[in-house]
Amino acid sequence: MLKLSKLVSFFIILMLILSTQVNVYAAEKPPLEIKSEAAVLVDSETGAILYSKNSNERLYPASLTKIATAIYAIENGNIDDVVTVSARAVKEEGTRVYLVEGERVPLKKLIQGMLINSGNDAAVAIAEHLDGSVERFADNINKYLVEKIGVSNTHFTNPNGLFNENHYTTALDLALITNYAMKNPVFKEIFGTIELEWVGESWETKLLTHHRLLKGEIPVDGITGGKTGFVNESKHTLATTAENENLKLTAIILKADSSKASYTDTVKLMKYGFSSFKHRIIKQNELFTIHKKEYYSKNDIVVTEHVNTSEESISEQGMLEIVNNGQFSQSIQLEVKEPKPIKVTKEKLLSSEQSSINIFYGIIVFAFAGLLIGVRKRWAKKQ
Repeated sequence: MLKLSKLVSFFIILMLILSTQVNVYAAEKPPLEIKSEAAVLVDSETGAILYSKNSNERLYPASLTKIATAIYAIENGNIDDVVTVSARAVKEEGTRVYLVEGERVPLKKLIQGMLINSGNDAAVAIAEHLDGSVERFADNINKYLVEKIGVSNTHFTNPNGLFNENHYTTALDLALITNYAMKNPVFKEIFGTIELEWVGESWETKLLTHHRLLKGEIPVDGITGGKTGFVNESKHTLATTAENENLKLTAIILKADSSKASYTDTVKLMKYGFSSFKHRIIKQNELFTIHKKEYYSKNDIVVTEHVNTSEESISEQGMLEIVNNGQFSQSIQLEVKEPKPIKVTKEKLLSSEQSSINIFYGIIVFAFAGLLIGVRKRWAKKQ
């Protein structure tokens, strides 16, 4: 009987150890298995990072470069301008919309040909029209991306993403660029276009987006835009936007071994984002306290939270940090709440002055009484 009791106790302890190990493994296990070299999922509205894998690693973007070229052209050019196509543009290698030297094409049409059909020739024609040369375009777009959008690890040498060892970006920077671009209605319309009739001097066709999620070949609800990319050095790259009634998401995939892997990873990211996150509003003047110091929000602020595992913390500088599923996601600078000054009324001031006077006279009376007692004692001794 004793042996049986010991055996039962042994199994109970063993089960407890195993269950503890399983829980630790579950806590450390990443939420998704993403095979691509780098990936990021971002809330398009709040900028919260919902998933990240090597998202700050510098990699080659291939044709995802054209997202930046498009928004730069829309903001710095006139989309109704008519562009004269150069010999250099016509000779650009890779995917094209088969422009002819001297052909005159509206800027918006070139942007459409560049984003929908990934036309490298259209990208060069845009760059030359905006800045006179591809080289000057590269200088200007790099400044634009830093100053206007806030990228930190991007450097482009051309408008289309053809390989150059100094042409690089990161998944996170591309997400920032895409989110910024999606706020522009002209870009959003073109980025979400599935097909477009194209009539050029040498080519009449129907352009069809290369993005399989956007054109519905891989069924995923809510896809609003997308761009594909590939050169040998970058492997497969993919940018995708999607939305439902609750969230708008941007997913970037870099250096996938195959086109299939890039789409599989993107689908995982989108499903994870829509099922695992929600918005919460930090109300205007909502208070947060750290070390007896109070901070508040000047306006209503939308934050993205995991449905189960979000945490909030405040730094000594009043920075509210959101951590989702153990990963830093979003930060918001709060305002310090200054202590209210004590309001001194005339009555209080008079009362205070009267108290000071009373104290002053009290000290004098007390001192005089002490002096009088001392004099009496001396007089008594003399007697």
